[in-house]
Amino acid sequence: MNGPMRGPAIPGPGGPGGPGGPGRGGPHGRPGGPMGARMNGEKPKQLKRTLGRLFRYIGKSKVMLIGVLLATLCVTVADLIGPALQGEAIKTIVYDEATKHITVDFERLLYLLGGMAVIYALSSLFGYVQSFISAKLSQTTVHMLRRDLFKKISKLPIKYTDTHSHGDIMSRMTNDVENVSNTISQSVASLMSSLLTLIGAFAMMLKYSWQLTLIAMITIPLTIFLSSYLAKFMRKYYKRQQQLLGELNGKTEEMVTGYKTVMAYGREQAAIEDFAVTSEEYKKVGIKARTLGGLMGPVMNVIGNLQYLVLATAGGLFAIKGVLRIGDIHSVLQYSKKFTRPVNEIANQYAQILTALAGAERIFDMLDTEDEIDEGTTEMPEESVIGNVSFDNVHFSYVPEKPVLKGLDLAVRPGQKIAIVGATGSGKTTVVNLLTRFYETDSGSITLDGVDIREIPKKDLRGCIGMVLQDTVLFADTIEANIRMGKTEASEEEMKEAARVAHASDFIERLPDGYATVLAEGGSNLSQGQRQLISIARAVLNDPKILILDEATSSVDTRTEKHIQDALNKLMEGRTAIIIAHRLSTIIDSDMIVVISDGAVAECGTHEELLLAGGEYAKLYRNQYAGIET
Repeated sequence: MNGPMRGPAIPGPGGPGGPGGPGRGGPHGRPGGPMGARMNGEKPKQLKRTLGRLFRYIGKSKVMLIGVLLATLCVTVADLIGPALQGEAIKTIVYDEATKHITVDFERLLYLLGGMAVIYALSSLFGYVQSFISAKLSQTTVHMLRRDLFKKISKLPIKYTDTHSHGDIMSRMTNDVENVSNTISQSVASLMSSLLTLIGAFAMMLKYSWQLTLIAMITIPLTIFLSSYLAKFMRKYYKRQQQLLGELNGKTEEMVTGYKTVMAYGREQAAIEDFAVTSEEYKKVGIKARTLGGLMGPVMNVIGNLQYLVLATAGGLFAIKGVLRIGDIHSVLQYSKKFTRPVNEIANQYAQILTALAGAERIFDMLDTEDEIDEGTTEMPEESVIGNVSFDNVHFSYVPEKPVLKGLDLAVRPGQKIAIVGATGSGKTTVVNLLTRFYETDSGSITLDGVDIREIPKKDLRGCIGMVLQDTVLFADTIEANIRMGKTEASEEEMKEAARVAHASDFIERLPDGYATVLAEGGSNLSQGQRQLISIARAVLNDPKILILDEATSSVDTRTEKHIQDALNKLMEGRTAIIIAHRLSTIIDSDMIVVISDGAVAECGTHEELLLAGGEYAKLYRNQYAGIET
């Protein structure tokens, strides 16, 4: 999250090879623009582990799980009793060979028919109860999963969000979680029912004829072989399908958020073609996945029908020889259907189950990502902070063997106002990233009031730092709520005073709803300059001990800049202030100007001292105000 608040994420560190801003890829990772690279498809790596973890989530709702189990047991028992009653009903019809007459025990037949009506009614009732509890179990489980995933997102290290497509992260929270939800609601009860039905049908078949039961078992090896063979291919395509869906979401998000840029550079067709490439691959993978998924059901049906044909033939021979009665053969045939039905149901749901497991694996991959490191134990309340900052021989690289900072030494005294300048990619913003511990140093140390910042809890460290960044982030809430973001307990008068200091009150009070105006997503119903003024008001209200300004006035006009600069100068009085700027006119009155070049401090001093020295700063100044040197 970006913006001038305490503890925000900075949008993409500077420096060669540094990660980009929102919606962009990381250092030498997947590019995030319209021509972003594609992920490689792969089979689920830990299918059993993923399934186990998913069932552990389901198992947290023990009462509902037991309820589903009991309802499923009742439905299964009712379904298993039905064929037995049918067989007994057939037995009430007797053909007398001697008299050539058919006799029917109507009293028993009516009794059995009534029993079947009750059994099937109870089956329907318990089926409804099962569906209701399954839906509740599904939503409860997914609620816990979504809650844990969102909590994880809030604790992810900045490096993760810099190196992963935002659209892919969102896809895990939405599409993948929804697939898991659908599968739990439809498949958990079905799997329970299938297991109970298999056991019950097998037992009933044994009761009527162990010979026919053995014959029915002949098709099981064929079922296992074919289902395993098809599943091997299906897993690969369903995992790849979920990955490509994440990419499509990422590209769509980039197109929406970067629409003006795409239009300005005439890249509409290129963006369309790039999206079409990924969409085409998604279509091909989807066709293969669904074809294989759709093949599983018919294959199992063919095997089931083959089994029924063999049993009917064998049963007919047994009936001719007088080994079995017609009623018993009918019951065995009905139970054989129930025996193969669970296999067919699982086969028909297998595609959906694989999709859910592929999504669950992606969810658990994110949940398994290490949280942002925070081993700090030396508490430092904001009121105790003086503001003495020191960088001692700091080395850092976003990508191994491509250093951004190379032995940086820098000392900032309490209340001092220093400016950091340098060419693009020299590592200016990286200094801020390391000070706020969005990234950790490779070597060297950074101290605050003599304490290594790695020993300070990040909440305390970031709580004493206020930031105003070039890229402003506002949220779909009222202007008042956006200003109060870092200090919700502030009074209305304090909030309005902060807006006045930031020169934001004039335009806010001209709005129809004033401070109660609800902003669109990202504050898109305001100009860039107005958004920046609100972010500055947010920083003013926070009243931080250390203030970081990263091109804070770059989006406002010259007249407004003068007013804001005066307000910021007043705000910086008595505070340690670090200013990162390309516009040198905003830093002339700094206590010290630090020039960073090639990852280290090239020179430092006041504006006048550096001009007289005729070094890097003097060259930057002449380039900016006297034309580029030849």
